[in-house]
Amino acid sequence: MPIKLSSSALKQTHWYEYAVRFALGGLATVVAGLIGSRFGVSVGGLFLALPAIFCASATLIESHERRAKEKAGLNGQRRGQQAAALDAAGAGLGSIGLAAFAAVFYVVVSTSAIGAFIAAVLAWAAVSVLAWWLRRKLRVTSRTERAGRIRPSANSRSTVP
Repeated sequence: MPIKLSSSALKQTHWYEYAVRFALGGLATVVAGLIGSRFGVSVGGLFLALPAIFCASATLIESHERRAKEKAGLNGQRRGQQAAALDAAGAGLGSIGLAAFAAVFYVVVSTSAIGAFIAAVLAWAAVSVLAWWLRRKLRVTSRTERAGRIRPSANSRSTVP
């Protein structure tokens, strides 16, 4: 699936859905801050990596897709689950980029905080896009191999009189 921006997706979301995401993200940040002040910044940093809005986003994506299919007169449960699973896969790939961000920032921060931030953001973007690209290439390859396995048997059946 190609990456693209769609402003129409913003119109599909209700104001309270944004409020839920904002509240959950803020709550997770506050909890991470409290943990960091109690147990130190290293432990607090681990909790900041919590995908705070992912749970809200996944449920919202599932309900949007399900409603869209039901509006068309179809059962949208499976489509909603697949959309949420695709979002989870994207979050996983983004997490790989987040690890790269943390590693680069940790290495560079002793020389310059601003330089570390810029280098870490670039590393995050590069690693995330590379992970997405690799996933896409590997997925296409596995599809091609499966199709290759199926074709010979289909051809052999068609040549049998």
